[in-house]
Amino acid sequence: MVYLNSQKLAELMITVLREKGVNEDSIYHVVTSLMQTSLRGVDSHGINLYPHYCRAIDSGRISKSPSINTEKMAPSSAIVDADHAFGHHAGVLAIDYAIKLAQKTGIAAVGVKNSTHFGAAAYFALRAAENNCIGFAFTNADALVKVYGSRDTFFGTNPICCCAPMKNEEPYCLDMATSLVSWNKIKNYHRLNKKIPAHWAFDANGHSVTDPHSAKSLAPIGDYKGYGLGMMVDILCALLVNGLNSKDILPMYDAPIEAKRYISHFFMAIDISKFVDIEFFKQNLQNMADRLRQLPLADDAEDVLVAGDPEKKTFQIRIKEGIPMDEEKFEEYLNISKAFEQALVV
Repeated sequence: MVYLNSQKLAELMITVLREKGVNEDSIYHVVTSLMQTSLRGVDSHGINLYPHYCRAIDSGRISKSPSINTEKMAPSSAIVDADHAFGHHAGVLAIDYAIKLAQKTGIAAVGVKNSTHFGAAAYFALRAAENNCIGFAFTNADALVKVYGSRDTFFGTNPICCCAPMKNEEPYCLDMATSLVSWNKIKNYHRLNKKIPAHWAFDANGHSVTDPHSAKSLAPIGDYKGYGLGMMVDILCALLVNGLNSKDILPMYDAPIEAKRYISHFFMAIDISKFVDIEFFKQNLQNMADRLRQLPLADDAEDVLVAGDPEKKTFQIRIKEGIPMDEEKFEEYLNISKAFEQALVV
């Protein structure tokens, strides 16, 4: 493993994207999202994705200067046409608009169509929490999750994220795929040639596998329950904006890199102050989290965690010691620019 200084790495990532002609808003949000995500320990959706995004920009899959259009549909709803922008950029426009509408109406929802991979859902929902809202972020993705009772896939990992502000710490943050693990995690095991747990993935015949090279589909969380949640996300993301179902979205990695993917997202914001005093809410959520953490431990447990706790702890470590990356992935960075050597923590 190598360790990378987050500030220096971000500067170099920005430089490379500027040289490729990417617009400044897209640069800011993709780099900020990737950096935040890796600092929080979510390596599957962090800086490991940057080389792929560079290839997608070079090929034309992702638009360097998109013409993003927002159409207000009602006092508390809108649809954003991303024009194949970075999903990170289009998603921020959507969640920020949802926050703005919610501050007037109490609750607002904004859908996004014709978009690209948006990284970690937490990047968007956390923005709502930082603005004294409860934030929700969803996205569909290519069909990678095995349908319960079938050997085939239909829905993507279709994540669900909810964030809310707390009194004495960073926001509560639940960010989970509706699959047991993400496909990028399988890709990481594939790259390292390491076996995966037997309950994570299936081969083309729907049989459980431990060889990541044979994995063709993922297990849904909670069997039929995760399958149902994946369908719920596609209803919100695809059907409400007239976008593609997961089954009809091209694969992120295996499709021709120049091919557009037409991913859809969905964001919601609830203005807490329209329901209850914001400081009262923050204190009550803080009390809830503190009470959970103080519950008696099970015999085999080290501590009781609230959603977001592992990421908060990892952030404090990585902001000081650097972000770890395996050497093979770092070679992809060096193939983009030898200047990335400057980000190594010596």
